[in-house]
Amino acid sequence: MSLTSTEIDRIAKLARLELQPHESERMMAQINGFFAIVEKMRAVDTTGLEPLAHPIAAIRDISLRLREDVVSEPNQRETNQRSAPAVEHGLFLVPKVIE
Repeated sequence: MSLTSTEIDRIAKLARLELQPHESERMMAQINGFFAIVEKMRAVDTTGLEPLAHPIAAIRDISLRLREDVVSEPNQRETNQRSAPAVEHGLFLVPKVIE
């Protein structure tokens, strides 16, 4: 997959970026380079390979040092929402930003 300059311009417009022509060309080259790397990775046959939880696990046996998932802070929702301009049912209300 590769992008054209028209598609780069469309993405820039959606991101509200104003790219100069030389910046647009550079961006297109970088993104298409990224897509080329992704295509190479997708071409590798990984059938029968088990996913790794951590990349170093391919080299040596490791055990992840994970802590217990316990609550460590008290619930301060009401205190944190006092300064909010609008709250409803414990949720922050914000203005609509999508056109």
